Order: sequence, then structure tokens, then C-alpha cells
Amino acid sequence: MTRTVDLNCDVGEGFGACTLANDAALLEFATSANIACGFHAGDPGTMRGTVRLAIQKGVSVGAHPGLPDLAGFGRRRMEVSPQEVYEMVLYQVGALQAIARAEGTPVRHVKPHGALYNMAAEDPDLAGAIANAVACADITLVLVGLSGSALVKAGEACGLRTASEVFADRGYLANGALAPRGTPGAIISDPARAAERAEQMVQSGRVRSVEGTEVTVWADTICIHGDSPHALEMAQSVRQQLESAGVIVQSWTSP
Repeated sequence: MTRTVDLNCDVGEGFGACTLANDAALLEFATSANIACGFHAGDPGTMRGTVRLAIQKGVSVGAHPGLPDLAGFGRRRMEVSPQEVYEMVLYQVGALQAIARAEGTPVRHVKPHGALYNMAAEDPDLAGAIANAVACADITLVLVGLSGSALVKAGEACGLRTASEVFADRGYLANGALAPRGTPGAIISDPARAAERAEQMVQSGRVRSVEGTEVTVWADTICIHGDSPHALEMAQSVRQQLESAGVIVQSWTSP
């Protein structure tokens, strides 16, 4: 059976005059855009400009809410309650929905960012708070979460459509979690290796962990981090490898 998979990129992660990536080039290869909503990165003007760019490229627009941590780029864990998580996710998704509506396009998915994503992958209470916020914002939104995680289960329990995500540029632990940044094998920087791993995860549903064991995954969507030094080469290599293998690369929603 021919597989179909989405390729998503984190974009709009600049702030003010600062930019981190060539979003226009990245979106030539991505099929879905996760747009920062102002907490870990982004600002109203950047959000609006990135929405416009996604429309121009024919890429589905999604919200990328994170923890309120500009200095740490949302990658530092914080002590937050489920109520706080619910409110911060609802706030950020709502902000992007308003901007996207003004630009004539809907927000189609939500993918938490960084530490919030990883915390929700393992904590059912935080996962439920995110899922509830997304459902209250719009029950037709797709909730993106780590394959096999508590976040995917919480989305399903809320009646949301979910997308299980895998990472071409990140290492995995034996339990299916992402290897923490800064540990050996956590970051895949070689585009060719990332592309091979992406094809393996899509075609076989398995990936080798940093400990050397096989991890079972399901790939509805593959992430390329837009802030990585080789993001553009990574996105191009992953897409070419998948399409060469006969995999259809397209968004799970139609822009």
C-alpha cells in the first residue's frame, strides 16, 4: 500500500528584527507550517507575515503554542498547572486564528512546541489540558503529538482528529521519547541520515533508539526543525528521499 505522509516545519520563530530561518525556502518543501504564536517566539507581525507566506506556498497553517519563555526559546521545562496550560494554549491558538482569518485562511492544526510538547507527551493531565484547549478553540483542528504519546491519546479522548508525529532530525530513547537535547545522539545533523531515518519510519514503522533498540512508531507527519543549521538541506533531502521511495508527501488537510 502506498503511504501518504505530511512534512511539517516550525516557522515564524523570529521576533521583531531577528529571524532564525529562511522560512520561504523551507516552505517550498514542507506541506504544513507550525507557526510560533508569541510565547516562545514570534510576534503579531511575524505571525501575519508567516501566514501570508504559507498561503503563497500552498502550505497548511497550524499553531505552534509554547511555554512563556522567550529567553529559553520554550525549551526549558516550567512548573505549570493544567489550568495554566489550558489558558496559554487557548490564548495562543486564538491569536493565530484571528490573524489567519483576517488573511483569508483557517488554522488547521495545533502542535505544541519544545518543552510543552515533551511534557505533554508523558503527563496525561497536561496532555488533557492541551487537548481541551484545542477542542474548545475548534473541534475540527488536528492535534499533533509524538507517536504513541499521552498527547495523542488525550486528543482522541476529546474527539479531536490527531496526527502522530515522528522526527527526522532527533534521536529517540528506547521508551519512544525524544532523547534530551545535549545528550549523545539527540540531534541528527546529517541530511542524508535524516532522510534515511524518515523513510524507515514511514515504510517500516520502526526507528533505532540511541541505546540501539528498535522503537515502534507511526508517522502521519514528519517534523523538520526550522531553527536547525541544516534545516533547508534536511527538508529537501527528506522530501526527495520519500518521493523517490514512492511515498506521497502532502498535508493531511487541504490548504
